[in-house]
Amino acid sequence: MAGAGSVSANSHRIEIADVLRGFAVMGITLIHFIERFSLYSFPEETNRFLLFTDRAIWDSIFFAFSGKAYCIFALLFGFSFFIQDNGQREKGKDFRGRFAWRLVLLFFIACINSTLFPGEILVLYALVGYVLIAVCRLSTRTVAILAVILLLQPLEWMQLIYALFRPEYVINAGLDVPYWDLVNIAQKEGSFLEMCKTAIWTGNVANMGWMLLHGRITQTAALFMVGMLIGRSRTFLPSDENMKLWVKVFLISTLAFFPIYGLTAMLPEFISREALLVPSTLILKSLSNLAFTGILFAGVILLYYLTRLKGILHSLAPYGRMSLTNYLSQSLFGAFLFYNWGLGLYRYTGITACFLIGIAVFLLQFLFCRWWLRTHRQGPLEWLWKKATWVA
Repeated sequence: MAGAGSVSANSHRIEIADVLRGFAVMGITLIHFIERFSLYSFPEETNRFLLFTDRAIWDSIFFAFSGKAYCIFALLFGFSFFIQDNGQREKGKDFRGRFAWRLVLLFFIACINSTLFPGEILVLYALVGYVLIAVCRLSTRTVAILAVILLLQPLEWMQLIYALFRPEYVINAGLDVPYWDLVNIAQKEGSFLEMCKTAIWTGNVANMGWMLLHGRITQTAALFMVGMLIGRSRTFLPSDENMKLWVKVFLISTLAFFPIYGLTAMLPEFISREALLVPSTLILKSLSNLAFTGILFAGVILLYYLTRLKGILHSLAPYGRMSLTNYLSQSLFGAFLFYNWGLGLYRYTGITACFLIGIAVFLLQFLFCRWWLRTHRQGPLEWLWKKATWVA
């Protein structure tokens, strides 16, 4: 296939991929902790200073990482698939069947994790990941076109067009809310077994419903494809041509972000009908997140390769190499700290306290990763997933 040629793995691109992955998981961790792992029930705060810090932390972390850290994580999922698939092709083997089995394993891992944290993302990855098998032998041009179409949120465009021609159409934007209400009751009042029982079905229905209503399914599939194309095109390699490309990505993303972000905030002033406002807002918010993701993604790459900050950024590489271990363990920490079956800290901790706890958990994981990788090539859960992938 044209544009689907073989590319050898390179240590430089793996290092920057680990740095980006570590950056993304750090952002995801901080988001999860200030959200108290999908438990939106905060004690009333009367201290004026804490009221200020709560608002500042919430707005800042959500602005910087909400929707963007997951985008980076999805890009790197597609990139990792390319590295594995390409490595097997160079040996004359077909990785697609093995990757399908790898996704089955990921689905079971994700289901276990979802009993601890109903808002987790890996169930979606395990289901949507099959799109990579479907497109990995197509030309780069074809994959790029498919990715662009999906990034533009086609389902929301169809919904918007339908609403324009059907004035009586009423959208149900809160389809997932009753399921989240049941989950929140289990988080606040249930035992460990009651939480697991509720989360494994109701929690996943709520989470997947939220993903569908917020355009995450098509966006994730597209980002997987883009990540695969990043691998094909060798753009993680530290060449002059690639640095010029990332500078362009950074500039274009910056120029696109601010008008889209501003327009998103203005929409409610001009569109009152919910059936038009909801899909319009989602389309613009998705594009805004993608633009800011481009700023972060290209910015980290440029800082890593072109500035003296490389050493500081490189310290995130061990954290990124153990992203699965870190992602799953933070769910265990968070559920134990905040849910009723554990310490039940949701009753006492505001956003500022949750943020500080999240920083502490990140630092503990960070130090553990550095210690572990001194004597191991992979994290414990990464090793188990790899071993199970290649069983039989």
